[in-house]
Amino acid sequence: MNVLRFTDLIAAGKVAGQRVFIRADLNVPQDDAGNITEDTRIRASVPCVEQALKAGAAVMVTSHLGRPTEGEFKPEDSLAPVARRMGELLGREVKLVSNWVDGVQVAPGQVVMLENCRLNKGEKKNNEELAKKMAALCDIFVHDAFGTAHRAEASTYGIAQFAKTACAGPLLAAEIDAISKALANPKRPLVAIVAGSKVSTKLTILQSLAKNVDQLIVGGGIANTFMLAAGLPIGNSLAEKDLVGDAKAVIEAMKARGAAVPIPVDVVTAKEFKADAKPTVKAAQDVAADDLILDIGPQTAAQLAGMLEAAGTIVWNGPVGVFEFDAFAKGTEAIARAIAKSRAFSIAGGGDTLAAIAKYGIEKQVGYISTGGGAFLEVLEGKTLPAFEILAKRAQA
Repeated sequence: MNVLRFTDLIAAGKVAGQRVFIRADLNVPQDDAGNITEDTRIRASVPCVEQALKAGAAVMVTSHLGRPTEGEFKPEDSLAPVARRMGELLGREVKLVSNWVDGVQVAPGQVVMLENCRLNKGEKKNNEELAKKMAALCDIFVHDAFGTAHRAEASTYGIAQFAKTACAGPLLAAEIDAISKALANPKRPLVAIVAGSKVSTKLTILQSLAKNVDQLIVGGGIANTFMLAAGLPIGNSLAEKDLVGDAKAVIEAMKARGAAVPIPVDVVTAKEFKADAKPTVKAAQDVAADDLILDIGPQTAAQLAGMLEAAGTIVWNGPVGVFEFDAFAKGTEAIARAIAKSRAFSIAGGGDTLAAIAKYGIEKQVGYISTGGGAFLEVLEGKTLPAFEILAKRAQA
């Protein structure tokens, strides 16, 4: 995708002395006392700020935090702890500025953090007047928040429309590159893993991927619906019986292209949904009426691992079993280990997927880990994200 990149502006010497407004994703979890419990997003956003400072810019950085009510400040909605943590990481003070929409004092070589952008009235609805005021604060707008790329808000879309220059920061550019590599120009075979509890939440993703991938691996409750579509018993397992027709259509669409949706040949069942429930491995056709399918079986796991190891590109969204319970985590672990071993370019996204990657310690072996849950899913659906769309439009202008 053709967008202007912040690194290109720096390389061209066009950043020195300029006012740079960075929209970052600093929406980090905090405990009840307001202490940050996990700072990955802040650490990930530091390189962009450092690049801007090193290039001699006057830097403003902002983000949303939580779900505040627009126009109503509450202490728990403040970015103050985030500004402190960013200051520690940068080794300099990062001053927090409130009520910043009508003007910000910042000199080249300085960085300030602008208070929670979702406190501004009109932010979520992309109010034009607000967006124009934000755009007037800067010479260069840098979008570096992939987690918000699927939302057209004043600080993500409107400002990009009206700023003198609008570009993609290093994090956003990396996402664009990884997504293009995995979906626009994939090395084949292209294997996608889409798992989760419900087909309904991922139906459009499955339909979109069915047009492009060579193997579509389904897992979790989604796999149960596909097992029903293949005429297999699923006992008491979670499934959406009203979507069996849609699952059949996905299987047929893949088959028509010479591609496949591999259906489990064996499963791990239990009589109840509990961490200490007794796991039983069964052939897929032997599932009893009172069984719950909680994982794929070893034979299925070995088959899928073989596909992943032979893949050219892998897209991973969702664990294939109840991996939070160790007795039903073997399928997800087998998938994770196969991806780690594969020479394919892999891209993974979604909260549960990231938890599985962390659980099995394979972060270094995954080609690209996407930071945006909702945004990642919308890309898999084949949608063009608002952030990409406006930056591409500005690059053509």
